[in-house]
Amino acid sequence: MAYPKILREKALAALKKGHTKQEVNAMFGLSNRVLKQWEELEQETGSLEKRPLVRSPRKIDLEALCKYCNENPFATHVEAGLHFNCSERVIRYAKKKLGITRKKRHPTIKNVTNKKDENISKN
Repeated sequence: MAYPKILREKALAALKKGHTKQEVNAMFGLSNRVLKQWEELEQETGSLEKRPLVRSPRKIDLEALCKYCNENPFATHVEAGLHFNCSERVIRYAKKKLGITRKKRHPTIKNVTNKKDENISKN
């Protein structure tokens, strides 16, 4: 849970006035680790604003994955991962996002349940 900037400022102002960390913790319901992080943040940036999130770009292009899946319908996630130079987990999540199912039934395989039904009706 992120704390509001006003609370951060008040807590650090109380520390600067001479209160101990234990007193500040009791006043605002914080932990020592949070106070230390806020002190480090203020020293590094000079502000108590949240740091912006740094995320890496997407590993694969969804259109390219869709094209690959159409060309190679029986390729496994591992094979697709090797093709796109990423893990099979990334392929799995991307396929789920695209609505591409993993299990495929080969057209030459017949439905086994029909044979089971025939055996039951004979008895």
